[in-house]
Amino acid sequence: MSLHLPASALRALTVTALAAGAVLTAPAAGATPKDAAPTLSAAPTLAATPAFLSASQLPPHPTSSWTAGPVTDGFPDELGLCVSTEGVPGHDYRHRRFWTDLDAGAVQLTVVAGTSAQAKALAQHYDDLIRTCAERIEESSPDVEAEGRNYGTLPVEEGARVRGLHTETSWGATDVALLSVGRDGRTVTVVKWGQMGDFQDAPVAAFKKTTRTAVNKLY
Repeated sequence: MSLHLPASALRALTVTALAAGAVLTAPAAGATPKDAAPTLSAAPTLAATPAFLSASQLPPHPTSSWTAGPVTDGFPDELGLCVSTEGVPGHDYRHRRFWTDLDAGAVQLTVVAGTSAQAKALAQHYDDLIRTCAERIEESSPDVEAEGRNYGTLPVEEGARVRGLHTETSWGATDVALLSVGRDGRTVTVVKWGQMGDFQDAPVAAFKKTTRTAVNKLY
């Protein structure tokens, strides 16, 4: 879910955040893709494709039901502020968006790597981008205050980690998001929930349950 910022500010934040993500992982000048990121190479096709969350498996909304969109190829824009494809060789990205009648939204991404080791490196890369997202947002825009929180790991399959992000603009817009990265063998999934509000409005326990379900449901 995109943060509730004016379009011009959101575009500036997203471009800068993506550029910062590229700095973390981009190859040295002149390096070939193989030299640049051998542990994050694209994956061969699996016989079984990862399954996605359903609308009923999202954290319950107090006044509105969730609606699930179709599973779609490509990388979702909703993750672009914190997680990007910059510095990572091409993968077959698939995602599913979710929304309510009000201000809450969510998205799930799945990526299949070539080996478990490559998937482990990719999951760590995504978690690092989420962990540093608040700092990069503040560096890119003096009008936004951002804070990240670590909500710990979950013992599901090869593991998952949950983090939170709160942003507040100088003109009063405030948004909170929960993001998680989990892995099952060669497959990595990223889940994001967000709405207007503060950390006190974030359903951390319910989101952890959603994350466990997302990782368990992959295969």
